[in-house]
Amino acid sequence: MDAALMDTGDRLRAIELDLLVEAIWRHYQYDFRSYARQSLERRVDRACAHFGLSSLSQLQDRVLHDPSVFTALLSFLTIQVSEMFRDPTYFAALRRDVVPHLRTWPSLKVWIAGVANGEEFYSLAILFREEGLEDRTLFYCTDISRAALARAEAGIFATDRLAGFSANYQAAGGKGSLADYYTAGTGSARFDPTLRRRAVFADHNLASDEVFSEVQLISSRNVLIYFDRALQDRALDLFARSLGRGGFLGLGAKETLHLSSRAALFSDFARDDKIFRRTALEPASVPPRDVIA
Repeated sequence: MDAALMDTGDRLRAIELDLLVEAIWRHYQYDFRSYARQSLERRVDRACAHFGLSSLSQLQDRVLHDPSVFTALLSFLTIQVSEMFRDPTYFAALRRDVVPHLRTWPSLKVWIAGVANGEEFYSLAILFREEGLEDRTLFYCTDISRAALARAEAGIFATDRLAGFSANYQAAGGKGSLADYYTAGTGSARFDPTLRRRAVFADHNLASDEVFSEVQLISSRNVLIYFDRALQDRALDLFARSLGRGGFLGLGAKETLHLSSRAALFSDFARDDKIFRRTALEPASVPPRDVIA
């Protein structure tokens, strides 16, 4: 194929992608305009294949005129794959190094940003129960996808995933058996509903929404890697303004904030496990009231 034709095709595709994400923002108020470009392209390509479409323009037409198509598209645009106690050393570090500090607060608020299907929340809820912090903790579980939030709140996972969950739980320093926390049926297991009694599930978009409460711990793992640098900085600024002085931020194994313009807002706490602590170099302008309830 002629190089000029390839360049033209690439330019047209870039225009189509820009128009698609702008249309989503203007019609549905979901902002994907600052997501990492290559990742976004892969996701919309999978969506086009799923819907049997040959171009992003066709996808845009379907999305604008059929809300059910947009709902389905969200499952491609947001990554909902995780595991309970994923990266066990992270949870071991929380249990060993962070929990002693959390005990010094009379009440706790924990924000799981990008909760997906709930694996991270149930992992933290179990850890906090075993460490005696559950009754004084409120968990904010947020995600851009309402469908994912519904699945997270249901707390049902396929039984073929339980062996991996259990291995992670033990490696993370679990104090019993993961089976103590779920009831298994045919093909699926339901986690103890009482784990959710201190949880709020709400939609929140790191690209466009603002601070809603002061919290002591934010766990947002494997979310920033899908953002471009500007959106990463926005999210980190949001986290910094949400954390009280000395609060903790946990990121994913492949994420860092050292190259961010917001790096000075945090200090290393458990660097190998990607746990950082809010510094006092710049004050956090957190509103005194909760707006998620």
